Amino acid sequence: MFYGEYEHTIDRKGRIIIPSKFRDVFKEQFAEKFYVTRGLDKCLFVFTEEEWKTQEQKFKSMSFTKAVSRTFNRLFFSGAADISCDKQGRILLPQYLKEYAGIKRDVMIIGVSNRIEIWSKEEWRKYYEGAAPSFEKTAENLLDLEEKG
Repeated sequence: MFYGEYEHTIDRKGRIIIPSKFRDVFKEQFAEKFYVTRGLDKCLFVFTEEEWKTQEQKFKSMSFTKAVSRTFNRLFFSGAADISCDKQGRILLPQYLKEYAGIKRDVMIIGVSNRIEIWSKEEWRKYYEGAAPSFEKTAENLLDLEEKG
């Protein structure tokens, strides 16, 4: 579905262009709108409408009697905005989402299989530099867990 890293700059009117490869996926899936919300690690998550419904079902099934579930659902769903691209493939993110992710000018748009993530370029660089050295060890640990699971 969504793969790769793309660097973009917010234009004078505050718009971000979605990479053409990602827009092609939207077209293939007949997705005219998508959902953007607070992600983890100071990024924004972007889901197609179909994937949003899948995620929504998972999160709705969490017990609302547990404080951790209520907190997560409140922050995740209250941050959500349904957005469409204009004819040039640009989107306008709500200010509160840009503030959450620390997005000012330069952004990284990355594909993470079933979702897109939008990062401040600075935050992505920090995250990447911190995570990349342990990539092989993380893969090894995840594969060990999967084999035991």
